[in-house]
Amino acid sequence: VQLQASGGGLVQSGGSLRLSCADSRRTFSNNGVGWFRQPPGKEREFVAAIGWRGGETFYADSVKGRFTISRDNAKVYLQMNSLKPEDTAIYYCAAALRPMATTNRNEYRYWGQGTLVTVSS
Repeated sequence: VQLQASGGGLVQSGGSLRLSCADSRRTFSNNGVGWFRQPPGKEREFVAAIGWRGGETFYADSVKGRFTISRDNAKVYLQMNSLKPEDTAIYYCAAALRPMATTNRNEYRYWGQGTLVTVSS
């Protein structure tokens, strides 16, 4: 599994962005996948996760109702709406060893390089 996150950029408060996570080897279709973020000067935190079939999802309280995680056969997406300055961070996608969605960072084995999201006020 080799993950690559993309879609970050600069957006105004209230705007939207869609992040994508691709596996260059196209092997993560059986893995649970999560999005994490690391705000400036802070630790990496969980954002959202999805199971291998796409039917099971989890969200951090801070993004519920604004972010939506989804997947197809090739990619995992994070649709981010109503963005706030506090959403500014480097966003990472990660694949777990197991097929179910999980919020536990320690269960993620494979990590992408991250994509920067900056939300201006």
